[in-house]
Amino acid sequence: MPTQTVVIGVDSSTQSTKAAFTDVATGELLAVGRAPHQVGGTGGARESDPENWWRALGEAVAAGLRESGLTPSAIAGIAVAGQQHGLVVLDRAGAPLRPALLWNDTRSAPQAAALTETLGGPAAWTARTGSVPVASMTAAKWQWLRENEPAAAKSAAAVRLPHDFLTERLAGVAVTDPGDASGTCWYSTATGAYDPGLLDLIGLDAALLPPVAATGAARIGSLTPAAAAVLGLPAGITVAAGTGDNMAAAVGLGLGGAGLLDHPVLSLGTSGTVFAATRTRPASTALAGFAATDGTYLPLACTLNCTVAVDKVASLLGLDRDAAEAGGEVVVLPYLDGERTPDLPDASGMVTGLRHTTTRHQILGAAYEGAVVTVLRALDEVLRACGLDPAAPETAGRPLRLVGGGAEGRHWVETVRRLSGRPLLIPQSTELVALGAAALAAGAATGEDPVALAAGWQREGARQLPPVQRDIGTWDRVSAVLDRAAPALLSR
Repeated sequence: MPTQTVVIGVDSSTQSTKAAFTDVATGELLAVGRAPHQVGGTGGARESDPENWWRALGEAVAAGLRESGLTPSAIAGIAVAGQQHGLVVLDRAGAPLRPALLWNDTRSAPQAAALTETLGGPAAWTARTGSVPVASMTAAKWQWLRENEPAAAKSAAAVRLPHDFLTERLAGVAVTDPGDASGTCWYSTATGAYDPGLLDLIGLDAALLPPVAATGAARIGSLTPAAAAVLGLPAGITVAAGTGDNMAAAVGLGLGGAGLLDHPVLSLGTSGTVFAATRTRPASTALAGFAATDGTYLPLACTLNCTVAVDKVASLLGLDRDAAEAGGEVVVLPYLDGERTPDLPDASGMVTGLRHTTTRHQILGAAYEGAVVTVLRALDEVLRACGLDPAAPETAGRPLRLVGGGAEGRHWVETVRRLSGRPLLIPQSTELVALGAAALAAGAATGEDPVALAAGWQREGARQLPPVQRDIGTWDRVSAVLDRAAPALLSR
């Protein structure tokens, strides 16, 4: 290892870029530079200009250097973790042909349904890719582009995921990793390679896609002089392959082959996400059966409506987000932007069970409950994909790692405890995606296992909350409404 001991882990999310300057030896977070993104679109459209991500990366790195007081020569490597599934189409000069279609753009729902049927149904897809196409998956977005903007699809000289686009700008090398590639629905988790039959199905030439590195910690090149000039960093430092944001969060938590396996995680952010690292290849039609970036697997379920949806309900009611009470008889399904798990892309919010005695505070509490029951039902599917029985005492007693912005909210934490009945672990680090990316950069620079590195960085522990008695009454009430409502929502 050279005398330089600092790496930069980049979290390029839907809303912003964060650049985490991390000490390789200790995992100490020396600084986090931040810069916002712009997201446009109305209705189901969600788009961003990839050039804005590149500008934001430069701004975030510059802010991190100022905050840390480090000299650029202290930096040994960099890796990018990016929002999954986004479709980036480039011309021959590497410039975007149009704004990127983001993961939460639901316009491609009809294409996802058609692709599922064409291949023979959900089971046929999970057997090959581990996942069933939904609106978020990149294959559905490519199909939407072919049908709605055929000139752009025909002109594409390269097709990239968001993290691929940024990594290529850094190193001048086209590359992706198994984790992020597994979210496209054109990469097979069964073979560990692009699936030629699926590429033919969607009319995508494999030559437009980047090669797949062995892992996200693979050293794929060095920072180019042009990128170094933009970022204010030394040319020649290590660039790792990087990965998708969920895969990086798993690394940041020390989950994977060199760390913990089959331990569930619930991330409360704009979306609500549940996942676990496992050696069992997922084959559930109810989940995204992703590959992890280290050779294990990452069964995952994502709900579109989480903290932002509950905040919107609080705003409509004129309440602070923590001014909530248990919902009582009222049930709220806060599916304000459609839903992904369950797959209800055209759903809208639903309120039922109102009485004269119902208060605003109970309605807000019911929105929390609707979001949490939705994501915890998905968690049961994740555990089954790991080969575990969710109801078994040894599984039910396994701590649930609670991360994301919602993990800092009192009512979020209380609602998850009450409806899960599980012990909770809340890690001290709040920048797990960037921390995981930093571990990938450190692994590429040093040759060490990034999961083991990150597990050592987490040695300061987490806040531990013991289980409370599970609120089965609320669970059953919300689940019954969801089960009754789902067929009607699907038929819209």
